[in-house]
Amino acid sequence: MTNISVMSLRTGGQVGTAVQMIINPNNLKIEGWYVDDRFSGQRRILLANDVRDIVPQGIAVNDQEVLSEPDELVRLKPILEINFQLTGKQVRSQGGKKYGKVTDFAVETSGLIIKKIYASQAIVKSLSDGNLSIDRTQIVEITNTSIIIEDPTVEDRVPATAVVTAP
Repeated sequence: MTNISVMSLRTGGQVGTAVQMIINPNNLKIEGWYVDDRFSGQRRILLANDVRDIVPQGIAVNDQEVLSEPDELVRLKPILEINFQLTGKQVRSQGGKKYGKVTDFAVETSGLIIKKIYASQAIVKSLSDGNLSIDRTQIVEITNTSIIIEDPTVEDRVPATAVVTAP
């Protein structure tokens, strides 16, 4: 959902290009996008609340006027200062096992919430282990450098016992 057109429903034309997502690391919600404004040539912000729809042609908004200057968004300032990027973060378990780096993620388009992250290891390890899909419920902590997930658990399987009753 980056490097895609931002389209105006009023004019039917492109008003900019979304170049980078603004992700809140506290709840993994997409708060908006940095947009290169087609008319002013400046970098503006499109808030997620101003998105009318996400279609194959791009992000649909009412008009170019929904693009804001970063200085105008006082409530979003702490998130903008963090400049959180999910891709490239190291994924490891609470016990310290490394699972690779975040290469992609899946977003629920209705609420713009990140539902899953996908991690892969170095090319040599990925040939044997493949990619890892991590649900947001497995995430324990997010730091500046890594995503910490729950340690995988293996339940002890108790063999089933047969109960035989006499007729």
